[in-house]
Amino acid sequence: MKETKVSSIGERALISRLSEIFKASEGKESLQRGILIGAGSDDCAVLDLKGEDCLVVTTDMLHRTTDFPVEMTPWQMGWMSAAVNLSDIAAMGAEPAGLLMVIGMPKDTEIVFFEELAKGMQACAEFGGTAIIGGDLDTHAELTVTGTALGRVKKSQLLLRRGARPGDPVCITGYTGSAGAALEAIQSGRPVSEVVLKALFEPVPRTKEARILAESGAVTSMMDTSDGLAMSLYDLAGASHVGFTIRENTLPILKEVREFVSSYEELMELSLYTGGDFELLMTIDPQQMKKVQNICNLTIIGECTEYESGITLESHGRRLTRIEQRGYLQLKA
Repeated sequence: MKETKVSSIGERALISRLSEIFKASEGKESLQRGILIGAGSDDCAVLDLKGEDCLVVTTDMLHRTTDFPVEMTPWQMGWMSAAVNLSDIAAMGAEPAGLLMVIGMPKDTEIVFFEELAKGMQACAEFGGTAIIGGDLDTHAELTVTGTALGRVKKSQLLLRRGARPGDPVCITGYTGSAGAALEAIQSGRPVSEVVLKALFEPVPRTKEARILAESGAVTSMMDTSDGLAMSLYDLAGASHVGFTIRENTLPILKEVREFVSSYEELMELSLYTGGDFELLMTIDPQQMKKVQNICNLTIIGECTEYESGITLESHGRRLTRIEQRGYLQLKA
């Protein structure tokens, strides 16, 4: 019988299978006492600290050949390695409490490269209000960096993917499609502004905004957009059992990205279906929308609908088209 390859089912299906394996088997739930949220169901695992706080934990692995374009500097590689983990902490509304970084590298790696990589990690950690607190070093066939981030948040302020309700406004920090435009420019050899390239090479983890949003009590669900806006909408929809109507004319897209594209179709492809932006996507209690807008820079891009309505894009003339369930995925065939 032919063996099925992991690439044939993709990252999300594989995570779902792992989550089932890692769940406590019947009669052994006591082994997972203190685990509020386990593997696979949110941006981070959540552990009970036996008081009003909880600990959120996440990990992410990056490789030289698949995650770091050759145009990136070692400092930028270090920054990104920390940023992808801090973004998951932010998505739960937590305050970063430390980063563990594991670096595997070829034996002939130059010391100056290694030091710049570490400086980039440290700079991003300091930006997030935390520090590198440990890790490990090893030799490897290619540069591989694995980060583990810890965060702390009050249980009452913990933000999850579930909780959105029909009628809730949908908001996003920053811009969408910027990192995708940068990657397209690199792969196609087309010129693009430094502003756009920086969005890919130096993603900003929204740790400061996350704490403001968590403390506001106005957010009903949240996650980051690292795999693209469309995939994130589907993840929130599945967790909260809602649909979404997104208004095309409100999508926050950099002027430089609009100037880069050659067609409307390319603009929508980049803004909806490319990853790497690491913005926060959230739904807000409509009664508290004004309060949130006064304390945090957000763009309202649509609203939650009934689950049966699906996820649609409203364009000119109020025409509705289905947003497809696709975006950035690891383990693609």
